[in-house]
Amino acid sequence: MRPGLYTVFIWVALSVTGHAMQSCSEEHEHTAPAIHDRDSVPVMTTYGVNTLISDSGVIKYRIVTEEWEVNTNRRPSRWTFDKGILLTQFDLKKHVVGYVQCDTAVYYDQDRRWELRGRVRILTAQGLSFYSNELYWDERNHQMWSHSYSHLRTPDKELEGNWFRSDEEMTDYEIRQTKGWGIFSDKELMAGAGGRLAPIDTTHTDNLNGPVVTQR
Repeated sequence: MRPGLYTVFIWVALSVTGHAMQSCSEEHEHTAPAIHDRDSVPVMTTYGVNTLISDSGVIKYRIVTEEWEVNTNRRPSRWTFDKGILLTQFDLKKHVVGYVQCDTAVYYDQDRRWELRGRVRILTAQGLSFYSNELYWDERNHQMWSHSYSHLRTPDKELEGNWFRSDEEMTDYEIRQTKGWGIFSDKELMAGAGGRLAPIDTTHTDNLNGPVVTQR
């Protein structure tokens, strides 16, 4: 142990001992301050999460995160993932249809809406990749969008811009203020600026091992 750390340790030990001796001669009432803001108190905080999420009895997602905080006292109610999240999505046949990863995330469970921030990455089995520093995802309307710089790449296209909107499978999307390159067929050129990608590969089936959280 270094001398400096040893000196600090002795000082702390003497301070604790002196306080204990004083406590024996004098009685003090120790009370904690009342918590007035219930919004700051989560109803659950879980660490080291690897679990499945079901909606109406159907497995839809796998969540992997270091910390998951649930707060139903706040309005709107929310789940918070301050230390990042990896979200895997399944279709009705339990096929993997996509992955979402980011540094922080908030899920408004009553509204079924995600806010993803910090190195947002989306990868699909078909080779489509998406990168941005923010992404909003509305599950009810099956839409994703971002008003920040976004970069999208497929085996035959690469686009970037400062405005992005897509369906949640990223098969029908729009990017504005764009630049990039691509290999387009005659049909795509005739269709206009809207990009069309091949359907996501749904041949992979996950074994879905792990606990299940039901989302109502």
